[in-house]
Amino acid sequence: MKKTEAKKRIEELREITAYHAKRYYDDDAPEISDFEYDMLMNELKNLERQFPELISEDSLTQKVGGTVKEGFEKVTHEVPLQSLQDVFDFDEVREFDKRIQEQARQFETKVQYVVETKIDGLSAALEYKNGKFVRGATRGNGLIGEDVTENLKTVRTIPQSLNEPIDIIVRGEVYIGKKEFEKLNEEREIQDEPLFANSRNAAAGSLRQLDSNITKTRPLDIFIFNVQKCDSKQFSSHYETLNYLEKIGFNVVPTRTLCNTIEEAIDVIKKIGENREKLSFGIDGAVIKVDNLELREKIGTTFKTPKWAIAYKYPPEQKETKVNDIICQVGRTGAITPLAILEPVKVAGSTISKTTLHNEDFIKEKDIRIGDTVVIQKAGDVIPEIVDVRREKRNGTEKTFEMPKFCPVCGAPTVREQGEAVTRCIGIECSAVQLRSIAHFASKEGMDINGLGMAIVEELINKGLVKNISDIYKLSLEQIASLKKNGIKFAQNLIDAIEASKKNDLSKLINGLGIRHLGTKTSKLLAKRYKNIDAIINAKFDELSMIDDIGPVIAESIYSFFGQEQTRDLIEKLKNAGVNMEYTETEEDDRFIGKTFVLTGTLEKYSRDEASEIIEKYGGKTSSSVSKKTSYVLAGEEAGSKLTKAEELGVQIITEAEFDEMIK
Repeated sequence: MKKTEAKKRIEELREITAYHAKRYYDDDAPEISDFEYDMLMNELKNLERQFPELISEDSLTQKVGGTVKEGFEKVTHEVPLQSLQDVFDFDEVREFDKRIQEQARQFETKVQYVVETKIDGLSAALEYKNGKFVRGATRGNGLIGEDVTENLKTVRTIPQSLNEPIDIIVRGEVYIGKKEFEKLNEEREIQDEPLFANSRNAAAGSLRQLDSNITKTRPLDIFIFNVQKCDSKQFSSHYETLNYLEKIGFNVVPTRTLCNTIEEAIDVIKKIGENREKLSFGIDGAVIKVDNLELREKIGTTFKTPKWAIAYKYPPEQKETKVNDIICQVGRTGAITPLAILEPVKVAGSTISKTTLHNEDFIKEKDIRIGDTVVIQKAGDVIPEIVDVRREKRNGTEKTFEMPKFCPVCGAPTVREQGEAVTRCIGIECSAVQLRSIAHFASKEGMDINGLGMAIVEELINKGLVKNISDIYKLSLEQIASLKKNGIKFAQNLIDAIEASKKNDLSKLINGLGIRHLGTKTSKLLAKRYKNIDAIINAKFDELSMIDDIGPVIAESIYSFFGQEQTRDLIEKLKNAGVNMEYTETEEDDRFIGKTFVLTGTLEKYSRDEASEIIEKYGGKTSSSVSKKTSYVLAGEEAGSKLTKAEELGVQIITEAEFDEMIK
């Protein structure tokens, strides 16, 4: 390649890798796989190696990815948290050994290696004074990280006190286990929240929350793999430090093997690769480190990476197989996901017989048909996916696939709304969505049935006591009491809450039904305008779409929902159970009429939803952005850019205490 061509490609690669590094490190929302990113970085490294005069300081080959998130205190690392040089085949591993052996001979030192699993998570440094945990920080850019001490205190495997009163800084990887990650995404699906792309991004996003109460709800764990600094104790080998760290109370990286030769190390790497499916946590490779700490000092480091360690990345394994069928699964939010049923084939240590096809657009883009021969890939612990179709192997018997017009579970119509890739079932009584439907109906935003949370709903469903929303009102004291030991008091409280919910205003019922695009505000608007449920059921689309703050998208959602036989059947059951179907007239307090509030930062007494509900109750509106039309900015702790903009525009800023005075 000519130098001019190399320069052009290097500039392209720097721009591409910088974009994807930001999506990965800062936004915790990657758009490409780790392997694809690694290949781009590898191409960039090779070109810079070939043309060293084209290397610049802004290249990601010369610095650690990641920045400090706004809202966190900065922490300067006493010892930099470097990244590792990646290699992709065993010839590169042997080249690494050759370089190490040459230097070891100069110092007349024998070389041993420690091989560890490379945990797929987020790096953090933990600092202890006199054996007490005092501070924790993310890696950031390697030199400066984010102070996440309070968040790290919520991680159960991080000891708050060590078994020895020692001053020490250690480095570990914060992660979420495989099963815990699946459960976390299941819960997010039920709540209709965006799913995490993978466990690494779930862990990173959870650790970098500005509110530690959110972090506390996430199943974070940690493995410690290095002593960064310890002036009071001397060590001669890395393997020795790992054993010591375990002794004083740390959860140390579990797979660690001391090897006398590089071939032994390669055998360990192969074994880890063969067994990685059995691990309870995700890995994205194996790390090879020189064990002798004195030799490490002599070998040295570059600005970005140590010269005495490398990370072996497992190559993705690809196999051909056949698509025997395409079926559809209905998730707990009603999302219908096509699933390819494959001729079973072993890939990367596990037998693959099915894989998600994501959505209709994915199938059309790759032109996947029933009967096609396809290539599937599974890189490390990534979910297997179809990466190519062998069109040359088609014989004319292949069938094109179309998304179903009706739900395969309940028969209700399916919809794919403009701008969305997902096709959904909108059946309120669909058994596939019963857990989410019932839990939402009982939630504070819905019918506010205190005590009927997600766990209790799940137990009621598993025991066959509840199949749909109306079954809530058929529950007996004895049935609820059977869920808990000595559960009579709990059961009576729940029965009372269920009974009280029958008297709720119509707006609570509408919101509890979980109609797509409807929230508290629109539910109140509908209840106030139509006064009773039958009037809403009989409302025409054109009429609904003309209402202020509703428009055609929400109108279509309301019209389609109440047009279903399932919905009307449920309403009749709720009527028979004695649930109020009327709008309850109350004396209105419109003190905030014509006022627009913007909320920023963390409030002490209220969640944002609660504060918004209070504002709307008094006739006000909330907005997500600050403008000249904003009446007030309600600022809590750690308020960010919205506060700055309010100051620039001269918008009145109020504290939570001032807000309390306004609503007295």
